[in-house]
Parts: sequence; C-alpha cells; structure tokens
Amino acid sequence: MFQVRGVDSRQPTLNVLLWQRALAPERGKWSLPGGRLGDDEDLTSSVRRQLAEKVDLRELAHLEQLAVFSDPVRVPGPRTIASTFLGLVPSPATPTLPPDTRWHPVSALPEMAFDHAPMVAHARSRLVAKLSYTNIGFALAPKEFAISTLRDIYGAALGYQVDATNLQRVLERRNVITRTGTTARSGRTGGRPAALYRFIESRYRVTDEFAALRPPG
Repeated sequence: MFQVRGVDSRQPTLNVLLWQRALAPERGKWSLPGGRLGDDEDLTSSVRRQLAEKVDLRELAHLEQLAVFSDPVRVPGPRTIASTFLGLVPSPATPTLPPDTRWHPVSALPEMAFDHAPMVAHARSRLVAKLSYTNIGFALAPKEFAISTLRDIYGAALGYQVDATNLQRVLERRNVITRTGTTARSGRTGGRPAALYRFIESRYRVTDEFAALRPPG
C-alpha cells in the first residue's frame, strides 16, 4: 500500500504501509498487511477485507494484483504462497491507523519480516513503470491540484526530480489531465495564483504502452 506523504512540504516521499508483528516468527519486525484467504473469498475481496479489519484502511483509489511469491522456504512451517497487490491511497487522505501500523518511506525501510522487502521493491518498480504508460497518477493525487503539486507527487513516486512543464505537456497530450477553470489560493508570498487541474478519469487505463518517463540528463 503506497501513498505520497508530505505533499505540502519541501520533500514529499513515497511511503508504504507496514504493521509490526506481535508474534513469532519474526516478532517485532515489520511486514506488509495480509492474511489467509477465506474459503468464500476471491483474492481482491480478501485484500479489501483484511485492510479494513486489520489496519482500518478503506480509502483505496487503486488496487491490482501484481505477483506471486512461492519460494518453498519463504516462511517457516507449512508452505505458504503469497500473492501481492499494488494498492494506492490518494493524497491528502489520512486514514486512522492502529498503534502497531505505520507509514514508512520506501527509501528507508525498517527491518522487514520474511521476503516482504523484495515485495515492496517489486511493487515500487511496477508503480514507476505504470506512471510512464498509464494514468495511474490519479490514484496518488488530490482531486484538484496545481501542476507543481503533481510534479512533486510524480517525483516522489519515481525517485527523481520531474520537470513540471514537460510533465504537463505529456499528460495533456495523452488526455490524462485537464484544467478545472479555477485557481489555487495565493500563497503568503503573493504572486499569480496557479491554475488547477484534475485527472480526466479516475479509472485505470493505458495511455501509451511504449512510453517511458526517464530521469533528467
């Protein structure tokens, strides 16, 4: 579960939601929320239920199955196969979390249980790729935003600085974002209010299957 946090700060970061294990094995280490599949559930329904029950997280803008981790010794005891999902929480949603659950920057993960660190890395790489060729940014952004805010969100998710003008041009050309016709409130320093934009759709779609956003230089 990813969210770009600190959007209004000077250094927003991509964060992943983790909970601290209270029982052995790997007691005290951090792990991705999860659990067993119910007999009457499909995988997606199970993920939504467990997020709601275990960490009280219901504000999901995007959820999709990513990969299967099936190493026979990935966890102690009976063989357990894990299916991972990419879930995105929009900014500035602030879900109330239980005490054992916390957002962590993906660039500074704590000690992780089992194979959950590779799971986070894989999900991050898929998000980075999808930001290039889909409209998935809608699931991280506020409903209305200035281009500078969207630049910061993309930069935090991608892991490198993004040029606001180029980002605007690319997303407008692909019919991903549009002006709302309104402007943001003026900041303390005054100046011309920034135009506000929104994503045209809040449903995931491929916009250019061969596109790739790349770091500057």
